Amino acid sequence: MSFSPIPSDFYGFENLLSEREKSVLTELRAYLEAEVRPIVNEHWLNAEFPRQIIQPLADLKLFGMPWEETRPFENSAVFRGWVALELARIDASVATFVGVQNGLAMGAIGVGGDAAQRAEWLPRMASGEVIGAFGLTEPLSGSDSAQGLRTVATRDGDGWVLNGEKRWIGNATFSDITVIWAKSAEDGQVKGFLVPTDTPGYRAAKIENKQSLRIVQNADITLDNVVVPESLRLQNVNSFRETAAVLRLTRAEVAWASVGNSIGAYEAALKYAGDRIQFGKPIASHQLVQDLLVKCIGNITASIGMVVRVSQMLDEGIQRDEHASLAKAFTTSRMRETVAWAREVFGGNGIVLDHDVARFFADAEAMYSYEGTREMNTLIVGRAITGKAAFV
Repeated sequence: MSFSPIPSDFYGFENLLSEREKSVLTELRAYLEAEVRPIVNEHWLNAEFPRQIIQPLADLKLFGMPWEETRPFENSAVFRGWVALELARIDASVATFVGVQNGLAMGAIGVGGDAAQRAEWLPRMASGEVIGAFGLTEPLSGSDSAQGLRTVATRDGDGWVLNGEKRWIGNATFSDITVIWAKSAEDGQVKGFLVPTDTPGYRAAKIENKQSLRIVQNADITLDNVVVPESLRLQNVNSFRETAAVLRLTRAEVAWASVGNSIGAYEAALKYAGDRIQFGKPIASHQLVQDLLVKCIGNITASIGMVVRVSQMLDEGIQRDEHASLAKAFTTSRMRETVAWAREVFGGNGIVLDHDVARFFADAEAMYSYEGTREMNTLIVGRAITGKAAFV
C-alpha cells in the first residue's frame, strides 16, 4: 500500500515521518477503515468494547513502541503521536484503550520498573497477552493526586497490603493487571504496584450511564486488604515524581488524540456538506457552511503544528511538563470548538449517531477533562511562565 497523507493534514506534516513510519501508519489506517469504523457506532451505543480488535492492534505492533524491550523498529514520538491521532480519527475510545495499554500501564513499568520487571511484563503486554490499566484517580482525588492520594500501602513482612478506592480507571473491567498508585504508610511517599486483577480483595465495577467515551470500560476499583509481594512493587518508583514522568509521556499523546477527534468530526462534516442538497445545491456551496469548515481546518492545522513540535521536543530530550500541558490545554480547547462547528454543519441530523459527528461531539467532553483538566494544565504553564505557583 502506498502512503497518502490525509487531506485534513492541510500543511502536510505527515511528510516529516520516515518511510517505515509512513508504511506502518498506512497499514494501521487500512485496518481501522475496514474493521473498526463499521462497528464503532454500535459498540458506542451499547457501551461495549470490541475485544476482537485487541489482537490485531497488538499484531500491528502498536503496544510498547517506546521501550527497548518491545520496540518493533526505530520510531519517533512524532510517529507515536500520529498513531494516536489516527486511532482517534476513527474513534476516541479505541485511542484511549491504546493510550492506557501502551502509554499509561506499560509506561508505568517502563519508567518505574527495574530490569527484571520490564523484561517480564513489557513483552507480554506488547503481544496483547496481558492487558493493563492505570489506577491513579480516586473518588476524592483527581487533580490533587500529587498530595491527595488516600489509597494506602502498608508494609507487611515481604509484601504490602493495599487499601483504598480508585475511580475512572480505563480498561479496568477486563484488565489482567492494574498499576495501583498508593501512599506508603511508612514514609508517606507514593509507590507503584502491579496488581493482578484476580488478587483477593480486588474488585472492579463498571461505571454505567456515561455519555462520553462510552466504549471505554471505566471502572470503580475497591482494594480491601489486597496483598501484593515486594516483587510486584515498581522498584524505581520512590515518589510522585515517577508518576508525573509517566503522565508527561502520555499527556502529549492525549493532545494528539484530541486533534484526531477533531479531524473525525471535521471529515464527517465535510462529507455531509458535499452530499446534502438544500436550495438545489450541496450545502458545501454555501458561504456560511464553508466558513464553519474553514474554522475547523484552521483549528486542526494549528493544533497539529503544536503537537508535532512538542513531540519533537520529546525526541530531542528537551520537553518539560509545561510543554506537554500547553499542548493538552490548547488542543482540547480547540477540539471543543471544532466538534461544535462540525456538528452545526449537520443541522438536526447532527444529533443522531448515524452520521458519526454526534459521537465525536460527545467524546470531546471526556477528552477535555482527562489526563489533566484544562485548568490544571493552565496552572502548570502559568507557573512556568511567571515563576509563581497558583494551584491553591
